[in-house]
Amino acid sequence: MKLFDKLTLPNGSTLPNRIAKAAMEENMADADQAPSEFLMRLYQAWADGGAGLLITGNVMVDGRAMTGPAGVVLEDATHLAKFKRWAQISRSKGAQAWLQINHPGRQMQANLGQPTWAPSAVPLELGNMSKRFNVPLAMTEAMIEEVIHRFARTASLAEAAGFTGVEIHAAHGYLLSQFLSPLINRRTDPWGGSLENRARLLIEIVRAVRAVVSPAFAVAVKLNSADFQRGGFSTDDAKKVVILLNELAVDLVEISGGSYEAPAMQGQARDGRTLAREAYFVEFARDIRTVAKMPVMVTGGIRRRQVANQVIESGVDMVGIATALAIDPFLPADWRMGADNTPELSPIAWKNKPLASLANMAAVRYQMRKISHGKSPNPRVSPLRALIEQQAATAWRTRTYRQWIVRRSRQIQRASTHEVDLRPT
Repeated sequence: MKLFDKLTLPNGSTLPNRIAKAAMEENMADADQAPSEFLMRLYQAWADGGAGLLITGNVMVDGRAMTGPAGVVLEDATHLAKFKRWAQISRSKGAQAWLQINHPGRQMQANLGQPTWAPSAVPLELGNMSKRFNVPLAMTEAMIEEVIHRFARTASLAEAAGFTGVEIHAAHGYLLSQFLSPLINRRTDPWGGSLENRARLLIEIVRAVRAVVSPAFAVAVKLNSADFQRGGFSTDDAKKVVILLNELAVDLVEISGGSYEAPAMQGQARDGRTLAREAYFVEFARDIRTVAKMPVMVTGGIRRRQVANQVIESGVDMVGIATALAIDPFLPADWRMGADNTPELSPIAWKNKPLASLANMAAVRYQMRKISHGKSPNPRVSPLRALIEQQAATAWRTRTYRQWIVRRSRQIQRASTHEVDLRPT
């Protein structure tokens, strides 16, 4: 296999090459939590850049459950026209475009003012930063069923908008990853205990999504290779979950790793056997490839053409590139022409790993904001500057989000009252 070979998915559709723009949390929703004009411009750059697949950043299945205050929400058809334009732009140069759909569970900041859900009432452990997150509510059976329905609803809307697939986010410590983790999921009912029970929510969501979309619509899963916490979700667990997914109509599994507590996806906890300190999870992906019936994609740290080629030649089907494409959105087109661009941010050697992870994400978002405003990225930006600017923007967007929640609640209340008024007497 070669980096620019086509890849045919189990659903029969084709990706024009083996490079995916992996999901990054763009935080570029408009005041209605819908795709903004800035987000459209960013995705036009990535579409022009030549990747075979564009996977969006988090699209939330519930407006009350956010990874960040400027996240995009798709829970009804109110702003479907904007999503249609987003899909059209993303597909304009021949790439497939998938929505990454997600629920944060306990990884939602307290200042957003919403109840936090998780499989069990286990708080995040982030040292001094722990106070930024609520102790979550242990989900009831009704809450679990609601989440399943919401994932399916969002997937159905994604297809109606013209996206070619969805990626169900079960990694990085978000809700579905929390259910998979024995450290967080301490339930004693059929949703906890054994790995089969802990994987039940993910399996039921995949089934529910597949039931409401067409056979040609791609359904992918993003899965941790491990969560890099002692006693947590392990590589053996990941292989067993992939074996369970083999029995469903899953078109691709993306392998990553880590969570807020152990941010391996930021390069803070790498496997010692990796290629030139890049492709953090490639050994895990190769291992999982031995049991997976569907294509496998690996994401994390890839920024050099040589490394990307080695990953594909080793038997992994797709490479996901994130940070490098935030710095240079035209990287795939350059690589196809034989260039050896190697986009890289300034290293962050802070002792506080959670804070360093936040600074790294802020530096990535800084690059995306530059592109969305039609400006050139600045990979040498000071991480401290990027973090301060991000924190200021987040504070402003938190106020905007809370205002949106009030409007949303009033709209729901009016709709409910109108429904009651229309009932026959």
